[in-house]
Amino acid sequence: MNRNEFINYVQTAYGVKGDNPWQKDPESTVFRHIGNRKWFAIVMRVKRSSLGLNGEELIDIVNFKCDKVMVGSALGNKGFYPAYHMNKENWITAALDGSASEENIKFFLDLSFELTAPKIKKYQKNCNP
Repeated sequence: MNRNEFINYVQTAYGVKGDNPWQKDPESTVFRHIGNRKWFAIVMRVKRSSLGLNGEELIDIVNFKCDKVMVGSALGNKGFYPAYHMNKENWITAALDGSASEENIKFFLDLSFELTAPKIKKYQKNCNP
């Protein structure tokens, strides 16, 4: 899955358009929940060396929020790395260069979407007689 395929998938599957909040970095695209504006994915272009890879060429990546318990298993997947420029305990990075499987990207996107979704307030029963 490449950058454009990912962006199109998010827009279609979740009905959310990305925004580009930084004028100095117009290529970075943030996807947020409509209800709480929390990020569930951010697409960026970084140097390969920023991920611990060889070379200074630019690579498209996406960051996902991830359950702390699942970070280790996520990093065991080809094309997944410790989060670039985010909390490495709660976020992971996937390369959008074809090295990470589309299935895994969609799985972690779904997980990130759920983890950052607006919380539903529990109904509180009035106990007064």
